[in-house]
Amino acid sequence: MVARLAQGAADTGRVMAFRRAAFPRASGAEEDAQDGLSAHVIVEGEGEMLAYFRVMLFGWGAGLSQGYAARFYDVGPLAGYARPIAEVGRFCVAPGGVHPDVLRLAWGAMTRIVDEGQAGLLVGCSSFRGAGWEAHRAGLALLAAEFIGPAEHLPGRKAGEVVDYPALVGPVTDRRASLAGLPPLLRTYLGMGGWVSNHAVADRELDTLHVFTCVEVDRVPAARAASLRAVAG
Repeated sequence: MVARLAQGAADTGRVMAFRRAAFPRASGAEEDAQDGLSAHVIVEGEGEMLAYFRVMLFGWGAGLSQGYAARFYDVGPLAGYARPIAEVGRFCVAPGGVHPDVLRLAWGAMTRIVDEGQAGLLVGCSSFRGAGWEAHRAGLALLAAEFIGPAEHLPGRKAGEVVDYPALVGPVTDRRASLAGLPPLLRTYLGMGGWVSNHAVADRELDTLHVFTCVEVDRVPAARAASLRAVAG
């Protein structure tokens, strides 16, 4: 089992087929303008694709306007950030369950790209399956209570259908259930000290509800950072 960069037309075709299966659309193509700006990472074993993600690396905060998150969020509050920023997207895994080694290799590859690019922030859109916020009330309540980011860095509103979830979800009644209600990728980001936006966006085309997510690389807990860098090599 290895993690590697996608190369050539054959890999591109496999990647797009994998993404279309993971992110079925109501209409339109899976390819987008951000693909040409991205490094595409595949985790595979015995010739089978097991996971995929893409990474865009911007030299400073103003570059985020070219990224995927900028379609849905006003990323202007991060425009003055002086260090490189890595935006991760389209993270998906093969159906039927995820072996821990798959995620370990994926995060190791991501760590290497972030470190080699000297990125200070790791950002992206973390998606709940299903665009209706009510189904995600427990998880959103936990985000509202504990994980909304610093006011000076929070992205502004831009999308057509915005969910002001802190005003809607109510208190956390069962923290364990709330954690279980979060997407696995988002739980990983939060475990690294990440924070989220103060509003969610409903994407009806993909039938997802997502929140802008940010990890400040220098604030990742030391033990977690050492573990990721050991895998990255």
